[in-house]
Amino acid sequence: MQYIQVTFSFVSIEEYQQDLLISGLADIGFNTFEDTENGFSAFIDFDSYSQVSLTEALLQFEGDFEYAYTVTEIAAENWNEEWEKNFEPLVISDSCYVRATFHEDQPQYEYQIVIDPKMAFGTGHHQTTTMMMQYILEAPVSGASILDMGCGTGILAILAAKRGATELVAIDNDEVCYLSAIENAALNEIKNLTVLCGGKEVIPAVKFDVILANINRNILLDQIPVYTEVLKEGGEIYYSGFYESPDLQLIKEACSAVNMHYIDHKKIEDWVAARFKKG
Repeated sequence: MQYIQVTFSFVSIEEYQQDLLISGLADIGFNTFEDTENGFSAFIDFDSYSQVSLTEALLQFEGDFEYAYTVTEIAAENWNEEWEKNFEPLVISDSCYVRATFHEDQPQYEYQIVIDPKMAFGTGHHQTTTMMMQYILEAPVSGASILDMGCGTGILAILAAKRGATELVAIDNDEVCYLSAIENAALNEIKNLTVLCGGKEVIPAVKFDVILANINRNILLDQIPVYTEVLKEGGEIYYSGFYESPDLQLIKEACSAVNMHYIDHKKIEDWVAARFKKG
């Protein structure tokens, strides 16, 4: 599969401005971001790329900061080679160790996850994934049924399975993510995870104890009513993929409208993960 790599460089940019730009790119389908010396690179699969959409997304930042960008076609295997050169193991909450297949085993950690991303979003390094993993490490997920929406590499569902979740469904509308989640489940010997390719339309007509949704604000706002329908009374939803302002308030209002009550949230830099309860 071919991908498009758009590499941005900046003379000067505030961190919040870069975060807003990344969020705007995510809204039009870019799903992987990598820091560079003078900015960052954003990746999107070839068939989803639109120069018109990119130009329109950039218009909202006109005059806010100076930037230049290049667009390059890139093969998946070349991207994965670059990823392997730069990926460092990660420790979450002193108890979960995330590594690639080429890193050494570290059995001293209570939970160890092996991830081979294959262009799929979710190695734990992004703030949103880190906070969602922190929530999973804190939550009583043992024995729970769990839905992981926008699963990316499957890392959240895999961690929940390692913590004792009994029934897991992971969904992503990107075929690369779908295949990556299946592969990573096998790498971690997770046998009770069902991976589906699609969006809200493929959510099984069953009730879940916990829902994990690390996507982006616009998709969450669209899908919150559907999540509520398949969540058990008293069940919890963990959301991430958005900013504290103005996104968190919008998420709160959408949840309140469908009997989902805000409990608390985590914040790393400007990114937020939030917990809600049904009923």
